[in-house]
Amino acid sequence: MLKKIAVGVLVLALVIYGGLLAFLYVNQRAFFFNPAGEIFDPDAVGLDAEIVMIPTSDDEVITGWYAPPSGDEPTILYLKGNSGSFSAEYERFVSFTDAGYGFLSVDYRGFPLSPGEITQDNLLADALAAFDWLAEREEEIVVWGRSLGASPAVWVASQRDAEALLLETPFYSAVSVAAERYPFAPVAWLMLDQFHTNDWIGAVEEPVFVAHGTADRTVSVSNGERLYAEAPNPHQIWIEEGADHSDLWARGIWERAQVFFNEAEQGG
Repeated sequence: MLKKIAVGVLVLALVIYGGLLAFLYVNQRAFFFNPAGEIFDPDAVGLDAEIVMIPTSDDEVITGWYAPPSGDEPTILYLKGNSGSFSAEYERFVSFTDAGYGFLSVDYRGFPLSPGEITQDNLLADALAAFDWLAEREEEIVVWGRSLGASPAVWVASQRDAEALLLETPFYSAVSVAAERYPFAPVAWLMLDQFHTNDWIGAVEEPVFVAHGTADRTVSVSNGERLYAEAPNPHQIWIEEGADHSDLWARGIWERAQVFFNEAEQGG
């Protein structure tokens, strides 16, 4: 009788565990990506920027905002994170243009302004398409990737020539972050969009600046530290004590970014 009970308990545990893994697998993109969000118009937020449509892979199109530089500063290709529309970050774009920088930012496919399916391959293709579109118009491009956007930013820098690469709260790889959150699950087998940023950083020739906070509860600071350690051309790492995942703009990343971009342009 005890043996039958033990077997029954084991079978039940396996069924529950299997059901949990199945739930994680089926819903993983809903956990990873949060595309819903408010859409803003550049005119409404006082930004002199053009709404652009950029062809990407599979004959699809992504939507973005573009403004050329007003002086001798480079143009920033800004690649957003995993939630909402890039347009919600208009405060940053206003600061870019006020300082004379140009910028281009887009919604990846599946995010508010761009129809399509959210997948790793689509995000990487969209980021590359944005860079190529920008390279037809601007000679000096710096790439800024925030959170999830740091991964396609590294991919772009590994495939194209930019002036500099800034990574704000990057992950070492998406699968490594998932393994931290779900240590009970074989995420390396289950995860569809693994974003192996660590595999691409070795091909990045551009100078690299990494910014992270010690209190980041979304992507632990060790991710940024490990990624920076593997960059072939590390320029600087800024670890802000007590900063969480979305705190770095208020804590001065833009001021530090301008110094970095200037030093990278001067070859320093």
